[in-house]
Amino acid sequence: MSYYVYLLASRKHGTLYLGVTSDIVRRGYEHRSKAIGGFTTKYGVDKLVWFEIYDDIATAIAREKELKKWRRDWKIRLIEEQNPEWVDLYPGISN
Repeated sequence: MSYYVYLLASRKHGTLYLGVTSDIVRRGYEHRSKAIGGFTTKYGVDKLVWFEIYDDIATAIAREKELKKWRRDWKIRLIEEQNPEWVDLYPGISN
């Protein structure tokens, strides 16, 4: 089983959300469809702009906790290293 640490954005350089999941397609759908209220629904954060894959949940959670401590500009640099245009990656993984 794979586990994902991911970053969502409302738009380029917009509001960011960091999460971890075992099913990135389902979780992405939940964010996009506003199925679960909360931060992402309130701020319109639904574009998948970055993710990493891990083999075990403990490592994924540790990485998420590490990234939550990072400054915003470090997270932006992380996104732009792999996705400089902040393209929504969800359509590419949901097929």
